[in-house]
Parts: sequence; C-alpha cells; structure tokens
Amino acid sequence: MAKMMDFEVRRDALREHRLVTTALPEVAAGEVLMAVDVFALTANNVTYAVAGDMMNYWDFFPAEAGFGRVPVWGFADVVQSNIEGVEVGERFYGYFPMGSHLLVAPTRVGAHGFTDGAAHRQHLNRVYNNYQRVSADPGYDPACETEQMLLRPLFTTSFLIEDFLVDNECFGATQILLTSASSKTSLGLAHLLHAKGGIEVVGLTSATNRDFCVGLGCYDQVLTYADLESLDVHRPTAVVDMAGDAPLRGRIHRHFGAALRHDCMVGVTHWEAPPEQVDLPGPKPEIFFAPAQIQKRAKDWGPGGFEQRLGAAWATFLGSSSEWFEVRREQGPEALATRWLEAVENRLPPHVGQLLSF
Repeated sequence: MAKMMDFEVRRDALREHRLVTTALPEVAAGEVLMAVDVFALTANNVTYAVAGDMMNYWDFFPAEAGFGRVPVWGFADVVQSNIEGVEVGERFYGYFPMGSHLLVAPTRVGAHGFTDGAAHRQHLNRVYNNYQRVSADPGYDPACETEQMLLRPLFTTSFLIEDFLVDNECFGATQILLTSASSKTSLGLAHLLHAKGGIEVVGLTSATNRDFCVGLGCYDQVLTYADLESLDVHRPTAVVDMAGDAPLRGRIHRHFGAALRHDCMVGVTHWEAPPEQVDLPGPKPEIFFAPAQIQKRAKDWGPGGFEQRLGAAWATFLGSSSEWFEVRREQGPEALATRWLEAVENRLPPHVGQLLSF
C-alpha cells in the first residue's frame, strides 16, 4: 500500500467519521513502520472513544483537533525498520489505531517485543504501549489470532475485575450483578465467577439478548432490564456495570439501597443514556482501571506471576468460547464505517466477533 489510511471519528459526535489518506511517513533513525494487518472491533472500542478525554485514550494516536483515532487490538507486520532488533517481516500484537499503518519509536527492545517510546506516549500507561513479538510468545497460536484480538484484551479485564472482587471478598456481597450481560467482558467475568463458585452471578441484558446469555450457562440467572426490581431487595449485592447507563444505575441503587455493597463502573455500552443528576443511595460508584490492578498484582505475585495466572484462566475460557463464537471478517473502509456505526449504536450481535482490515 503506497498510501497511509486512517479512519477518524468526531470526538464530540461519534457517528461522524472520515477517511484520511496521506503519504507513508519517512522512517527516521530509531523508528519502525508497521502495516496493520487485522484488528478487532467490539463495544470496548466504543468505551475507548466515549472515555477518550477522561482516560487519555485519544492521546495514543493523535489526530487533527476535534477528531480522534480509536484504539483497537490487533496484529501488524514490520514493513520498514531503522533500528537494530526489529526486523522487516516480523509480526507483533498490540494496540493500534483504526488505520493501515503505525509509525513507532521502539525502546526497551527485547526478546519478547518493545515499548513505543514516541514522545507523545510517554505520559500514557505502559500496558498499552507494549508490542509483543509473536515469534517469542509461548502462548501464540496462528490459528487462535482471532480469539486473541477479540477476546483476550476483554478477558484480561474480566480476569482483573474478578481478582479485584475476590481480593476485596466481594465487599461482603453474596450476589454479583452484571449489566450488559451479553458483552464479552461480562461473559468472561461470569465464566470466572461461575467457575470459582460461592457467589450467585446474575446477568442483566436486553430482551433480545436474554436467550443468548441463558444458553451460555455461566449465569445463575439472567433478567431483562425491566425485571431488575424482581431481585431480593435485601440481598447483599455488588454490581459490575458494563452498560454505563445512568438511569439504570439509579434504579439499581434505589432498589438495593444499603444492601448494595459496591458499584464497579467498567464500560459504557449504553453511552447515550441520559445522565442522572440526583444523589444515589448506597456506595459511590467507582471507576475500575485495569492497569492499576495489573501493577498491584505484578508486585504481589512477582515476575511472571500475573502472566502465569492469566494464561491458565485464559486457556479455560478459550476452550469454552468455541461454543458460541462466530467470526465475521471484512475488509475496506466502507465495511469499517458500517461496523463502527453498529458498535456505536450497540447493534453488534453478541455472538459475532468482528474483524476488520484495510
């Protein structure tokens, strides 16, 4: 590809998008140009956009004022290299923009990969700046690239939330309520909680997706949003909120009151729901930031401890995903534009894993 293409969205109106085509950048000393081969699109990418300013997601891949390049997880191949230790033709897994290429300035180059040392990324969390060399990844399987892109980043968040809850003894709750129960992050968390046992896992979802969630077998019960108030008002409950729906959060807090022990805010699948201005009874909602939990466990578990535990959990989830997972791979800017609008409007089917390429 002689040109570089980027799919950009308006930061204050996510449905508006444009395709920007420019000449390929010059690769200076110490830089590497990667061609993005394929990436995943999920509701998580919409969360990156909605929280772009608050959580600095727009800063990873700067664009013209008013526009943003939405981060995605995928694979890319090195097409030009001007640094020792990164060779043309090598394949890397990591955090990319919705585009055809990414220019990086590798630092900390080692057997397993490198960190992008570009100046504009230095204030950002290193978790998102690392690029993993597939040839040195013992868990890499070319046949499982799809699952790695679509599920592994989300499952990592699921794993960290479950670890956070268990580390805090579920805040005294005997029931965990998951909103947006059909989302892949919720499914991963439900899988982990169900496997551990000892606490009831309840999914909240739309009427359209209820049967899908029931069929997975990882929820003890699945309710539609309309049935929320049928739950026992006195039962100690913690909620993990993937929906980001303020009116729904208000209903949960008012229904459970003092019985609500923790409100963990994770996603924003219902990002267009109206805000709620009134004070809520019960605990103050707390935003869950996965990199902070990674850093905590890296210290607690020592070198390789986090990766070992995550890998073992991932292996069990990967085996179960084949029962419900259907892949849809498409190519070209038009397909990306169509699927982006589906994601923004929460219309991506829960059983479909969407892959895209330029």
